[in-house]
Amino acid sequence: MADRAARHREITRYEELIELRDRERERIAASRVCVKGAELPWEVNPQGAMKWYMHPGINSTAHKFLIFYAQQIRPGGRSGKQQCQGGVVFVVVEGMGYTVLDGQRYDWKQGDLLQLPIKPDGVVFQHFNGSETAPALLIAAEPNLTATTGVDRACGFEQLEKAPEYEPG
Repeated sequence: MADRAARHREITRYEELIELRDRERERIAASRVCVKGAELPWEVNPQGAMKWYMHPGINSTAHKFLIFYAQQIRPGGRSGKQQCQGGVVFVVVEGMGYTVLDGQRYDWKQGDLLQLPIKPDGVVFQHFNGSETAPALLIAAEPNLTATTGVDRACGFEQLEKAPEYEPG
């Protein structure tokens, strides 16, 4: 606290804002404008197999306004079950299956788009691959609101059930 007070005497909040601006400009100048999917690793987490293109913790992209990822669901498999605010858009790149959203089933196939509505108490969803032989591939995008509403996004962000392939540790 004493260090902050001493720093405050040396620099005004306005000057601090200018320093933040300059650091952000440097970050953007050194950032990647084209994120190569082939260079990104797949991770298996409680939601399933995912590849992160844009994430609040990734600082190497030109902007941080979106959360953007790919999710693969193995043949006959399912994702984890999650509660979130909604506002996520999924595009089905490969495969066919369905999503259970707040207890209602929505079938999808390659080329379809699935939208999770924004609700004050959030939504609960889980994806299922309808094929026993081919994987399903979804891409997802949502606004990155973590800086303004927190990771809970004002309604809760909970993993209700883990994907079968996830093994902690």
